[in-house]
Amino acid sequence: MVRLDDEQIREGLERLTEWEWDPETVSVHRTVSLPDFLAAIALVSEVAQAAEQVEHHPDIDIRYNTVRLTLSTHSEGAVTDKDMALAARIDELVAATVPTD
Repeated sequence: MVRLDDEQIREGLERLTEWEWDPETVSVHRTVSLPDFLAAIALVSEVAQAAEQVEHHPDIDIRYNTVRLTLSTHSEGAVTDKDMALAARIDELVAATVPTD
């Protein structure tokens, strides 16, 4: 596991979709709006399965049809390559789940 510095985090975010870095909480986060509550729960279920596979778990907040996902490697007190890899996987899941206009 590799701890990322500020520049590496910024570069990593350029390859992701709608993720933001919060240096105060030492985390990256993304908020996803879905059509309804059941769609939000379905996305959370997909994310949970992906997280279990890599044994790295995001903080998840569900508010009706809005899901906020936050990633940080708490044991390292930093954003790591594991966070960026899981964020990329979450992007894939969101793209497959969220309808496009």
